Amino acid sequence: MRWTVHGERSLYESDWVNLRLVDVEIPGGLRFEHHVVRMPREAAGAVVRDDGDRVLLLWRHRFITDTWGWEVPAGGLDAGETPAQGAAREVLEETGWRPGPLRPLIAYHPINGTCDQTFHLFEADGAAHVGDPSDPSESERIEWVPLATVRDEIRAGRVLDGMTLVGLLHVLAFAPPA
Repeated sequence: MRWTVHGERSLYESDWVNLRLVDVEIPGGLRFEHHVVRMPREAAGAVVRDDGDRVLLLWRHRFITDTWGWEVPAGGLDAGETPAQGAAREVLEETGWRPGPLRPLIAYHPINGTCDQTFHLFEADGAAHVGDPSDPSESERIEWVPLATVRDEIRAGRVLDGMTLVGLLHVLAFAPPA
């Protein structure tokens, strides 16, 4: 059943996030206002694998949840950038590695009940080290982590980021070993 949208108004707007109040009506006639987070930018990331069946990950702290965990390189798209270009740029900026050709892995809406954010995930075989990350504030360390170890890291609760979980679990479930 499709809901009817009668309109929406802004509660807050920034370059990072917009909070809207949407006037909706559900089938059967109930009409109410629903909070919706509108994201001005889409996001992209990449699962980069090497020929040793390892993935390139960042160990980082997230202040919002006050948690540490492994993450794939990812971030918001710049104006005029395709998702693949954004994913490649993020890998290079955050790790200092230039990924090989990117293949689409999956695109999805992480919290589609309240937010219109779209995440684009790619996979790359290999990367060339070109130097230090241009944005060293992104992580405490950068490592090539064996896929066999990734399973243990997920089980241990050291992979908490949704984009990272989706990408790594997708690779573990569907991709043949390198």
